[in-house]
Amino acid sequence: MKKAINAPKAPAAVGPYVHAVEANGLIFTSGQLGLIPETGDLPEGVEAQAHQSLKNLAAVLEAAGSSMGHVVKTNVYLDDINDFAKVNEIYAQYFNGEVPARSCVQAAKLPKGGLVEIEAIAVKA
Repeated sequence: MKKAINAPKAPAAVGPYVHAVEANGLIFTSGQLGLIPETGDLPEGVEAQAHQSLKNLAAVLEAAGSSMGHVVKTNVYLDDINDFAKVNEIYAQYFNGEVPARSCVQAAKLPKGGLVEIEAIAVKA
């Protein structure tokens, strides 16, 4: 069984997809850009977008009955790999204790001109 999850506290999806899907006790999130939920706008700079992307990810996980502490894997997509250290500093603020496994790559281009996008796999809380 799989269950689609839409998070009211996260920005609307920018395409034909849901915020997350739960299947067999795992939650697979869509990539979260740093869009401000109330406006759909991207804040200026990679730091602000990284913070907002992680806040959006937390909102999606909460709506799915999980949390950042239950994340087992993330994928981080950067517009510019030279922002790796900046995003790492911010990322570390949202994951304490046992951190999840992670991949981080530079993407040719992110939707809406985003500078960072983060997706996750988490276990149900």
